[in-house]
Amino acid sequence: MAKQPDSDSFLDMFSKFGRDLKVPNVEAILAHHRKNLEALEKSARAGAAGATSLLSRQREMLQDTLREVSDMAQSYKAPGNPQELMTKQAEFAKKSFEAALKNAGEVAELVKKSGTESVEILRERIKEAMEELRSGYDKK
Repeated sequence: MAKQPDSDSFLDMFSKFGRDLKVPNVEAILAHHRKNLEALEKSARAGAAGATSLLSRQREMLQDTLREVSDMAQSYKAPGNPQELMTKQAEFAKKSFEAALKNAGEVAELVKKSGTESVEILRERIKEAMEELRSGYDKK
């Protein structure tokens, strides 16, 4: 089994990596890129939270579906006439299809929200970095 890192921080991981490789001035390099690494870490955490939320919701959806199928199976009585049987099967198929569409739409929305949040964090940091560069050139 893989060993878990001692810290969840990207800064700590890069700092240890730099020290292990004996990179000169690794702390100065990290200080220079601290905001970038913090934004990357924040984005990764948002993505992980989104994935956790998505998996949790998918689990709930599966449980609901299994419960509904179980309820239908318990209440199901084979009708004597083929037309009634076809009607019940069609109703079940329709309900199943509608539930699948609803669930797929909800999952797509959760994925979109999670991805948008992660990308927005990085986009904001890029914007800040460009402004920092501009202000640095304006001073010269």
